[in-house]
Amino acid sequence: MKLDDLVNSISKLAEVHQNLGKQAFVAYKIEVENLIRSKTTDQNQIEHLLDGMVSFCFDKDMLQLYKQLCRYFYAINPAATVYHVYAYRDMWDEKHLAKVDKRNTLLQYIRRRKR
Repeated sequence: MKLDDLVNSISKLAEVHQNLGKQAFVAYKIEVENLIRSKTTDQNQIEHLLDGMVSFCFDKDMLQLYKQLCRYFYAINPAATVYHVYAYRDMWDEKHLAKVDKRNTLLQYIRRRKR
């Protein structure tokens, strides 16, 4: 396979990925709006949506929808909401990941020094 073919394949894959994110946003937007409109307090239903949505938070519209649902859920279960905020951060937030990486590096250094 030539380099140009590889680049084209990766570009097509990235485009499919972006389109999938847009499709997911449209589907989840309807569910989130209905859930909020009906003032649902079913924590399992809300967490199920958040669990599914987090994988698509690379899309800015999905991220905003995820944040909207988190704000709604916070009034129902603050501790569970914090879990979902960290789930997002662990997957997508580069600043958070850099801090975690620094902490892990420091912990590894401390452990090596104790030996």
